[in-house]
Amino acid sequence: MTDFGSAATLGLIFGFLWGVFCALAFLYVIYLRGYRKAVEDSLVHNKSKLWRETFEKVKKRRKLVISAPARRIPPQ
Repeated sequence: MTDFGSAATLGLIFGFLWGVFCALAFLYVIYLRGYRKAVEDSLVHNKSKLWRETFEKVKKRRKLVISAPARRIPPQ
């Protein structure tokens, strides 16, 4: 019974590690694909309408953040 317990424990450990590493590899592949697509899109000269609208929103938000006065914390 103890031999089966150690084998089951090792199987559980290796199975868990296999699953975790497969999941991490899968997420890494998704990340790389997204990164490559973003670089490709940034190099295109004719930007899409959605890209231009989003860029305008980002510029407005930056302008608001920069123009907003910094909150001061009163001394204690």
